[in-house]
Amino acid sequence: MIHYTLSFSQYYQHLIEVKVRFDAALQQELWLPTWIPGSYLIREFSRYVEAVKARDVTTGEAIPVQKLAKNKWRLASQTSQPVEVSYQVYAYDLSVRGAYVDHERLYVNPTAVCLAVAGQEASPLQLHIDVPQALQHFQLAGSYAKAQTLAPQASYTFTLTDYANLIDSPFELAQQQQILFSVQGIPHQLAISGSHQTNLSRLSQDLQRICSTEIAMFGEAPFNDYSFMVMATGNSYGGLEHQTSTSLISPRDDLPKWNEPAKPSSNYQRFLGLCSHEYFHAWLVKFIRPHNFVSPDLHQEGYTSLLWIFEGFTSYYDDLILYRSGVVDQAAYLTLLGEQITRYLQNPGRAVQSVAESSFDAWIKYYRPDENSNNAGTSYYNKGALVALCLDLVLRQQGASLDDLLRCLYQRAKQGIQVDEQTIAEVSRELTGQALSDFLTRYVDGTEELPLAQLLADFGLVLSTDNKVWPLGIKAQETTQGLQVQQVLRHSAAATAGLSAQDVIIAINQLKASNNLLLQTLEFSRDSAQSIEVHAFRRDELKCFQVQAQATAMPAASLKVQDAVLLKRWLA
Repeated sequence: MIHYTLSFSQYYQHLIEVKVRFDAALQQELWLPTWIPGSYLIREFSRYVEAVKARDVTTGEAIPVQKLAKNKWRLASQTSQPVEVSYQVYAYDLSVRGAYVDHERLYVNPTAVCLAVAGQEASPLQLHIDVPQALQHFQLAGSYAKAQTLAPQASYTFTLTDYANLIDSPFELAQQQQILFSVQGIPHQLAISGSHQTNLSRLSQDLQRICSTEIAMFGEAPFNDYSFMVMATGNSYGGLEHQTSTSLISPRDDLPKWNEPAKPSSNYQRFLGLCSHEYFHAWLVKFIRPHNFVSPDLHQEGYTSLLWIFEGFTSYYDDLILYRSGVVDQAAYLTLLGEQITRYLQNPGRAVQSVAESSFDAWIKYYRPDENSNNAGTSYYNKGALVALCLDLVLRQQGASLDDLLRCLYQRAKQGIQVDEQTIAEVSRELTGQALSDFLTRYVDGTEELPLAQLLADFGLVLSTDNKVWPLGIKAQETTQGLQVQQVLRHSAAATAGLSAQDVIIAINQLKASNNLLLQTLEFSRDSAQSIEVHAFRRDELKCFQVQAQATAMPAASLKVQDAVLLKRWLA
C-alpha cells in the first residue's frame, strides 16, 4: 500500500507539505498529471512543486532525486527498498481545478498535489490528512465525507482503491454550512464555504428535485453517495465533475436568498443550471466516456472529437432538467433555450469551425479564448447543446428520444463499451432503424446551419429573431480611458477601416467617445452618407480612422408556443 500524508502547518504561506511512503523499485520514477480530467487544457501542475527529496525509510539516508522532465522525477536508488518522498506544493489557485490553502480554506484536488508512483498506479493507497491546531474547527466536505457530517478532527485517514480513485476525489476543509438530504435512498451532502446568506432549505429542496429527475431518467445512479462542494465568491464561476462529487465556485448573488421568489431569479437559475450540469456528468463523462478517456494519458493531451456529446448533451439537459423537475416553469425554460440559440446565432465562427473540430481543438482554443475566437470558432458546449436539441427532436419524430439514446449508452458502458466516433450512428440505428449519417455529416462534422426553426415548428414552437445592432461591427466597453474595443466582426465597417480589438476609442467626430454617442453618430452619418472619424489609441500610439457609417445586425432569438399539443410531444 502507498501512503500519502498531506500537512498544512504552513497554510499561511499557501503551502502543502506532502509525504509519499512506498516500496520503491530500482530507479523508481514518480510523476504528476499535467491536466485534470474534465478540463481539457495542459495545466502544468508540476510548476507548483518545490524541494522534492527522498530518503531510505530503514536507514534514514538521503536518496538523490533526478528531474527527468517537467512532471517526472527519478530516485537514484540502487536496490528495491521502502522510501519516503517529501516535497511542498504552492497552493493558491482559487478555481475548481487545483489547490488552495489559506487561513479560511484548505481545498485540494489530489491531481495537482499527489505524485504518482510509476508502475504502482493500480496499488491501493491511504491518504492521511493532518490539520493544524488553528484550523481544527474546519469541517470536511467532498468524496471522503461519504455524504455525512463528520465532527471536526485533527487528522483524517482514508483508504482508496488506486491512484485514479485518489485524483478523482477532491476535498475541502473550511467553515461551511452543510445540509444532508437523501434522493431515492442515496445520501447527498451540500457544503457551502465563503461569505454568503443562502436559503439552505430552498436550495436543498430544489437540488433534491433536480437529482431525483436525473436519477429517474437513467433508472439508477452510478454512485452510492454524492457531495456538492460550493465556494461562494464575489464573481467567480465554474464547476468540475467527479464520480461522487462536484466542486463548484459561484457568485454569492447566484445562491438563493431567504426571500427567493417561487419562480427562481435568473441568477439562481444560473446556479441551479450549474448544479444540474455537473451532476449529469456523473453519468455522461465519468461513467459513459470517450473510449480513449477510460485510462487517459495524463502526461499529454487526450484528443477527442466527441466533446460535443459529453459537454454539449450535458448543456442541453442541464436546463431541460430544471424544467422537468419543476424547478422552473415552461416559460422560463423557453427563455433559457432562446438565450442558448441567441449565443449560437451571434457566433459567426459557427460557419468556420465544425462542432467536432471544436471538440478536438479544445486543448488549444476553448480554454484560451481571444478577441478572434467568436469569428473563428464555435463552442462544443453551446452548439453541442443545440445539436443535442435537434437530434432529440429528430429521434422523437421517429418514435425514440435522446433520453433513450443516453440510456442505451449507459447500459453499454456498464458492459465496458464506451463511446467512439461511430457510436451515435450505431445507437440511432438500433433505436430507429436509421443511422442519421446525413444529420451527423451536415451538422456535426460540417458547418451547415442547424435546422432549428423547422424542427421546433414541428413541435409547436415559433422561433423568431430580433436584430441587435453592433455599431460599425464592434463590441466595446466603456472605461475611464475611453471605449475599449473587445471584438471586431470580420468584414465589418470597423474591420475594413482598420480598427482592431484592444484599441481604445477616445473620440468620435472630435467628441469624447461613448457607446451612446457612437449610436447617435451612426444614425446621423448613415442618413447623410458621411463617414465617421474615429480617434483611438493602439498601445500608446494615437490613430485616426475613417469608418463607413454601417452597423452589423446580431440576431437575438425568442420562442413562442404556437401549438401546445405538439409541444407536449417533446416537453411532456
